[in-house]
Amino acid sequence: GVQPGEPVAVTLPRGHNQVIAVLGILAAGGCYVPVGTHQPLVRQQRIHTTAGIRFTVTDPAHLDAVPGLAIDISYTDRFSPLEAPVPVSPNSPAYIIFTSGSTGEPKGVEMAHQATANTLDDINHRYGIHPDSRVLAVSALDFDLSVYDLFGLLSAGGAVVMVDDAIRRDAAAWLSLINEHHVTVWNSVPVLLDMLMVVAESQHLTLPFEQVLLSGDWIGMDIPQRLFALNGHQVRLAAMGGATEAAIWSNTFDAFSPDTPLPEHWTSIPYGKPLANQVYRVVDAQGRDCPDWVPGELWIGGLGVATGYRGDDTLTQARFVQATSETVSGQPAMRWYRTGDQGRYWPDGNLEFLGRLDHQVKVRGHRIELGEVETALNSLSAIHRAVAVVLSPAGQPASLAAALLVDHTDDTDTEQFKADVTDQLRALLPDYMVPSTLALV
Repeated sequence: GVQPGEPVAVTLPRGHNQVIAVLGILAAGGCYVPVGTHQPLVRQQRIHTTAGIRFTVTDPAHLDAVPGLAIDISYTDRFSPLEAPVPVSPNSPAYIIFTSGSTGEPKGVEMAHQATANTLDDINHRYGIHPDSRVLAVSALDFDLSVYDLFGLLSAGGAVVMVDDAIRRDAAAWLSLINEHHVTVWNSVPVLLDMLMVVAESQHLTLPFEQVLLSGDWIGMDIPQRLFALNGHQVRLAAMGGATEAAIWSNTFDAFSPDTPLPEHWTSIPYGKPLANQVYRVVDAQGRDCPDWVPGELWIGGLGVATGYRGDDTLTQARFVQATSETVSGQPAMRWYRTGDQGRYWPDGNLEFLGRLDHQVKVRGHRIELGEVETALNSLSAIHRAVAVVLSPAGQPASLAAALLVDHTDDTDTEQFKADVTDQLRALLPDYMVPSTLALV
């Protein structure tokens, strides 16, 4: 009874069943909504309500832990398959991925088939993905890098090597799978590649990659040369950026060479240039295009722009804007996504990313609104006021921290209080949004 474009949740552990569920939902004309098995029930319910979900594809272990009507994927062999996929419009929704929201409510980015296919086709063509290509799927299904892992590789006739929950952060196990299954494509946030390279370096092993795609966070200036040193043959490295609201990626920089170190005066690897059928603006506070070298807000236009935020017309209208040709030099009238990122153009056409303009942060590749963390903390009865921050020690991965205004005395067991707060937060937020450091004031 799934209707064309209807959202269907996927709440399954990592593994091949996720791929079966996603492909089945799309073949039935539906739209898949990944909701991780580790998501707190309260947050799952919010996602289901916002997206308007009736059905959830899950497994026996989670049948009683998901909202709404659960469909046990182990029963699929009891039904007759469709004779052919249900045809849908290229503009109909393919998936909805929920990201952190500043008001405490997760926001669902709705992406159309055409918008996503534009990115997949460009990356496959640009970086030479072929039927013998294989990727190790280290990204969770509710993280948009997984969209490329599944549909980029499968659409080229390639293969996906799935990582199960037991080894989702085990770089030594990844390395074993990479060699066992002859993985040629790596696609992740930079910190995961760094973990893999540390293991490979310590074991004096090479990496067999043909293509490495990095995005979602700052890329260390040392990564290119370390990667080239670990590869027994030439590897193509792409540093990409964009937003979940613009079909995974919108830009790439790939001018790396094992024989040419990065310029010494660079402080970061640039964003590069827009992908095919996508465009960027750097805009000042009055909506005017900024000259080269002048920072402004990055706006993304073109085929990759999302339909909007599911169930939130107000936020959609605020973040997705229509600009006329008179206000945009050299660009026709089109719809733009205001990223909230700051950047600038170089005279050679490359974009440089300069950070966020708001309180959104990136921690291990996850986009987090500090407002959602603070809302959860402030909902706890023992806390009068909470302020969340991100800590970025030199040479160390970023982490979340929070300062808590509470009533406490000399008799208060501070460590137990912090442990209790952490346990309560895990019932409200996914693990990656729970601060690792708490300070009582």
